[in-house]
Amino acid sequence: MASASSKPWWKRTLEWVQGFLYGMFLYDFERTLRRERGQLEQLFMLLVFGEMIGVPVLPPYYTLRLLPYVIPVYHRWKHSVLRERDLTDLAAE
Repeated sequence: MASASSKPWWKRTLEWVQGFLYGMFLYDFERTLRRERGQLEQLFMLLVFGEMIGVPVLPPYYTLRLLPYVIPVYHRWKHSVLRERDLTDLAAE
């Protein structure tokens, strides 16, 4: 991999301009999309595995069919749903 100083000045300038424009126009949009995707994923997990935390929503048959696909994210989801929230969490959004 070449170091940054071995690239021509015009390539370094072009990379800088691309990064600047990305940050100026697309970074906030990407952050918003990631946040919304996370919220939709939490809603899906609540609908499917809500009975594990005491919210009976769907029959257990569907839960057992989806269990192998959800196990990798289950513990992270459980922590995010059951953690305590305060006013500073609401102010961040």
